[in-house]
Amino acid sequence: MNYKSISKQFSRAAIALGIVGILASAQANAQDQIPSKPEPGTFKIGIEPWLGYGQWHVAASKDLFKKAGLEDVELVNFSEDKDINAALASGQLDAANIATHTAMAMVAAGLPVKIVSLLDFSLKADAILAGSDIKSVADLKGKNIAFEEGTTSDILLNYALASNGMTIDDIVRVPMPAADAGTALIAGRVPVAVTYEPYISTALAQDKNIKLLFEAGKDPGLVSDVLVVREEVLKQKPGQILAMIKAWDMALADYKANTEEDRTIISKAVGASPDDLKTAFDGVQYYSSAEAAKAFAGDFKTKTFADVLKAAKTAGLVTQDVSADSMIDTSFVDAANK
Repeated sequence: MNYKSISKQFSRAAIALGIVGILASAQANAQDQIPSKPEPGTFKIGIEPWLGYGQWHVAASKDLFKKAGLEDVELVNFSEDKDINAALASGQLDAANIATHTAMAMVAAGLPVKIVSLLDFSLKADAILAGSDIKSVADLKGKNIAFEEGTTSDILLNYALASNGMTIDDIVRVPMPAADAGTALIAGRVPVAVTYEPYISTALAQDKNIKLLFEAGKDPGLVSDVLVVREEVLKQKPGQILAMIKAWDMALADYKANTEEDRTIISKAVGASPDDLKTAFDGVQYYSSAEAAKAFAGDFKTKTFADVLKAAKTAGLVTQDVSADSMIDTSFVDAANK
């Protein structure tokens, strides 16, 4: 190798190191520019009745938003993804709690939002259920399967099929809300259903022949939820965003110390009883900001994001590639742990 080629390689390495240094410096500067005191005014956050978002209800019930310095936090309730997406896009919300694949679809569609924290992984709270005659995922070929299109159930089904060399075209789609899929299975209208808790526990309790065929935990993070914030709000209310993340951390710490009490708060907020959701809670892994920061620097960014994107594209929920680097802003979870 001659001197010129060595020089070129050294130059490329120097440029690469320089870029890394610039990015690290920009990230550090972003953290330094986040005020420790929240800006005045209301922070509006969109939420759906899913227990993975439960720590916000704990924070509201126990005045932890005020403890974090926030003047007024409004939890705006939605029942469908399309409505929360529209509210975020139109500026009616500052932030929203959504599935990872939904965040990808938003960005792919041109909505200027960033992921600022990781909230939860569903490990056993989303699953494919089947009757006794279905022994494996391979047996799904040609079967009628009830599932809600465009949701985490769609993601999970497509992933399970792809993992066994099949596609959605190998099964017969029976579209219906996830809340109804388990009932359809119990009634014998379909041999297979994709749903989530508490409907999983209800189905298993009502029919002993029904079993768990495939759970989201087969690929941890495939079904996961994130906190997204509009880019405009990132600039206007950085102190409020940081305070929200600190309030989540306080709520999660309280949840770990007072689990039964806080599960009652969350259950009531999502319209169920603690008994209905006992196994559901056990199937969800909540993330603190410190754990989110670690995940963003590790497997979530390098593996989970790619797995979710592939499943979302296979399901037709995301039509083009998006990158973790462009979507995730780690400055707030990092600042929360300085």
